[in-house]
Amino acid sequence: MTVGGKLILGIPSKGRLMEQTSEYFAARGLTFTRLGHERGYRGAVEGFDDIEVAYLSASEIARHLQLGRIHLGVTGEDLVREHIHDADERCHFIARLGFGKADVVVAVPECWIDVDSIGALEEVGAAFHSHQGRRLRVATKYLNLTRRFFAENGFGSYRIVESLGATEGTPAAQTAEVIVDITTTGTTLKANHLKVLDDGVLLRSQACLIASRVADWSARSQAAEAAICDRLAA
Repeated sequence: MTVGGKLILGIPSKGRLMEQTSEYFAARGLTFTRLGHERGYRGAVEGFDDIEVAYLSASEIARHLQLGRIHLGVTGEDLVREHIHDADERCHFIARLGFGKADVVVAVPECWIDVDSIGALEEVGAAFHSHQGRRLRVATKYLNLTRRFFAENGFGSYRIVESLGATEGTPAAQTAEVIVDITTTGTTLKANHLKVLDDGVLLRSQACLIASRVADWSARSQAAEAAICDRLAA
């Protein structure tokens, strides 16, 4: 993906995250321009000939960082941690940008009055398996983060149900008992009569500027990275 040794910067291609990223960089003298059609997927940074912009989905940015197809990318930490199991080895988190904030959390029905921790959830899971003959179902899009978090916290009485839609609605639809999902204000969880466990925050995520350690770094791209970091630190 590298062109002539240029630095490739992955930027969200649409939505509020794209707008916030553009505003954040522009406020620091780094203005993005699209090349060709206004909905094209290539761009540039005004006044910086050594930087090429690639407009990608937030998930694609995480995968491209993992494979070294881009040098830098702006995406949510949750996506990087989910898609790259060895994220700290393959990536360098340069800066947390202060927008795109969302917590990845474990939530259970509000009516589970005595369940307020992972330990209590494990007890419920064991009792559920004993009486129902099956494990608690955990609906989530974050399969890897969920497995790692539960393993680290001693919860094993569950099975994952991959969520392809509105995860918060799965308990009411009786397709899962527990969810792992992102939340910003908690309003949607409350509207669906769910509560976050006291120790149920997997990750406090936000948009980050991230460098790929496995990309092909030339002297030209390294100098461009330094120029970007200088502007962001100013």
